[in-house]
Amino acid sequence: MNTNSDFKIVDASALPSFIPVGPANLKEKIYTQVGSDLSRIEQEINRLLDSDIPLISVVGRYIMGSGGKRLRPLLMVLASRLCGYKGNDDARLAVVFEFVHAATLLHDDVVDHAEFRRSRPAANTVWGNPAVVLVGDFLYSRSIQIAVEYGDVRVLKVLLAATTRMSEGEVLQLVNSDNLEISEGEYLEVITRKTAVLISAACQTGAIFGGGQEAEEKALMTYGHNLGIAFQLIDDTLDFTGEAEELGKPVGNDLQEGKATLPLIYALGNAKAAERVRLRQIFTSETIAPENVCEMNAIVARSGGIQYSTNQACAHALRAKEALRVFPESPVKEILQDMADYVTCRRA
Repeated sequence: MNTNSDFKIVDASALPSFIPVGPANLKEKIYTQVGSDLSRIEQEINRLLDSDIPLISVVGRYIMGSGGKRLRPLLMVLASRLCGYKGNDDARLAVVFEFVHAATLLHDDVVDHAEFRRSRPAANTVWGNPAVVLVGDFLYSRSIQIAVEYGDVRVLKVLLAATTRMSEGEVLQLVNSDNLEISEGEYLEVITRKTAVLISAACQTGAIFGGGQEAEEKALMTYGHNLGIAFQLIDDTLDFTGEAEELGKPVGNDLQEGKATLPLIYALGNAKAAERVRLRQIFTSETIAPENVCEMNAIVARSGGIQYSTNQACAHALRAKEALRVFPESPVKEILQDMADYVTCRRA
């Protein structure tokens, strides 16, 4: 599979072995600055989930109330402000990106037979697969309906292109399920389509909505693209290093679902021969016991898979920040830079 220049594989030997750590209260700093925007987004989410069909509202509010970061709508709002927007009509359009994200989570949980989502029973275990799939379809349709209301064909094109590529990413991930031969480039293609595409689209839409110039729109697309890759790389790394209480799902969840992510892909190419054999044995087992998950995690860490993946995330976070150079210094630009730093040092 071909990879494009937007997600070049970085030479790990050329990268510093560190996780960028900002102020100890970096998360609190960000949330303090964006609190009012998050409140506006939350109000719009609750209002737009209203439906004449009670089950839609119930399931929709269940998935929306399960602890999401609201990263995508927040990025749209911040991107529009960075390009000069000063009004309050951005929150409604921003919700589109949370609805699309929520729809993919609902569909993912059905495909993956997930039992938990963010420390709570997954919606499909509560209401069943048919109901959850249909509510996911509603969220997609509602997103398009909201976007149409704004009357800008450019926004529609961005949204539809993103959802198309995301659907392709879902199929690509399904094709690669239980595939230990997946290459790093193929893995990057999957996470680009599944995660980075929507984050990039949110940033690009913010630029369009805010009246940004072509160079500014491209810069925010690039920022979102690299931020999305960094976010997913850390997410996949936390599956090996995190705590279940923080992650809101079992540690080793990707392994149980047959997903070979970058830490494991790197370990398979760099671990000792005997350990590579053991990794394959564990991955291909029908039942993977908790002690086997711990054993695999230890091998992956020993072989440098955790550090390599973290370095890749750091590299993409730096690219995201570099893309913002076209904008003058401002409080909004600083928030976006802080968000890139936070993505790489978060624990959940």
